[in-house]
Amino acid sequence: MEFKRKIYDKLLEWKKLSQGRKSVLIEGARRIGKSTVAESFAKNEYRSYILIDFSRASKDILKAFDTLDNLDIFFQTLSLYSGVNLYERESIIIFDEIQKFPRAREATKYLVQDGRYDILSTGSLISIKENVKDIVIPSEEQKLKMYPMDFEEFIWAEGEEVLWNHICDCYKQKTAPERFSHEKAMRIFREYMLVGGMPQSVNAYLSSHRNFHAADIEKRYILELYRDDIRKAAKRYSSKVSAIFEHIPAALSTHEKRIVLSEFDENGVFSKYDDPLFWLEDSMICNMCYKCNDPSVGFALNLNESRVKSYMGDTGLLVSLAFSENELSDNSLYKAIMDDRLSINEGMLYENAIAQMLTTKGKKLYYYAHYNETLKRNDIEIDFLLSNESKLNFKVFPIEVKSSKNYSTTSLNTFRARFKNRVDTAIIIHPKNYSVSDDVVKYPPYMIPLILS
Repeated sequence: MEFKRKIYDKLLEWKKLSQGRKSVLIEGARRIGKSTVAESFAKNEYRSYILIDFSRASKDILKAFDTLDNLDIFFQTLSLYSGVNLYERESIIIFDEIQKFPRAREATKYLVQDGRYDILSTGSLISIKENVKDIVIPSEEQKLKMYPMDFEEFIWAEGEEVLWNHICDCYKQKTAPERFSHEKAMRIFREYMLVGGMPQSVNAYLSSHRNFHAADIEKRYILELYRDDIRKAAKRYSSKVSAIFEHIPAALSTHEKRIVLSEFDENGVFSKYDDPLFWLEDSMICNMCYKCNDPSVGFALNLNESRVKSYMGDTGLLVSLAFSENELSDNSLYKAIMDDRLSINEGMLYENAIAQMLTTKGKKLYYYAHYNETLKRNDIEIDFLLSNESKLNFKVFPIEVKSSKNYSTTSLNTFRARFKNRVDTAIIIHPKNYSVSDDVVKYPPYMIPLILS
């Protein structure tokens, strides 16, 4: 089953604007559909294409890169071994899994300068320094980040375009969808949390007539691939990366949800975990959310790198990482979430899903917390911070995520009072329908992609 992906339109834009003057690199975590969308694009938009998968390329293909001083011979070799004729300015060459052969990435510089054919590459863990330390990164390369299917792509896959268009209309008109549409959209959102956005998992789920167990099998396979990547690619600090990765569900299950090294490494200090955290974020397996000490003067300038939350890049994978096969096999957990009756851990899934949505839209993740010395606890906890990104009139949009229909806004109110000169609209994300009260806009989670657009 092939799914509609938004990155396809970005590839069309690249083809139109680049006119062969730049290559394009699709980078992202494993199994998010990079190769599928690249080949689909090549089939539909070009007269012919050659796909070289460096995870299984022959020695003859690899040796062809020794002939880059004579591109006529280079292209001839690719054409002969692939059995595909190339047509000038009508063909594209795809370098798939290019991180396995860094020389090919470096070679794109010369292939783009030659200009005969378009060059598209895909890569997992592509930007990590171990993979590129011995090559020159081509300046003629345009990068496109690709993520697991977002909620809009998931709702398309479910064939609910009419429902989505209605939600979009309601958002534009600042009105709440009627009850039936809201409940249906919330049901699909809960499916999205459980299944996730990995195409392999979504395909298994829909092909099996909405069987969560079928999706779980695929997700566990992907998690093993990630563990294998960690063992092979993280090298000297793989044990630390592995420790953080496996600890993510436990950390997100706590009240503060941040990584506390002492809980899994009694001798752990953050200065020794900088590279492992960077590895997980740069691989796009995880989305890191850093504490901002003073949101009134900008987030990045005041981030606290020792206070970090680690969200999974895909919420469906988090479900399979957090719960054992036995816990999921009897479907009771799936039923509890679909019926909105899971009290424990549901907040973790909601918050991870929102982090995933924000990241997909290109937002860096920040949160805010204030410790009250008198109370000996945090008296302010804001899950996410957005800004208008203005340097002249900087404004903050605090976001609180509520998985329950009954909740308190004390923390948000205190934050608004403390930073009243900087706070614009405050946002609450909750399971209830859209509403506005006291300068606080309350959105159901399925509307988040529209806010960020």
